[in-house]
Amino acid sequence: MLVLSRKVGERIHVGDNIVLEIRRIAGNRVTVALEAPREVRILRGELDGPAREFRTSEPPSSESVEALSTPTHVGVLTGLPTGQAERHLVI
Repeated sequence: MLVLSRKVGERIHVGDNIVLEIRRIAGNRVTVALEAPREVRILRGELDGPAREFRTSEPPSSESVEALSTPTHVGVLTGLPTGQAERHLVI
């Protein structure tokens, strides 16, 4: 593992097409910006385990996916104010 010290505005280049830039340091928090091609998966460390579990789980059957997209299920959201519908909408 390589450990580097950087100041705000300094960058780290990874390979030919990934750039990490330090944007802000406030107390014990560091804000970073990552620039990478769309096909490069970027995931926060605490989400790596759940993402691996999700990828290895069995995909839903086509019947269950079709059932979720029927108009009767979508109709439930039409009576909610916009803010509530956005909070409850799961894609």
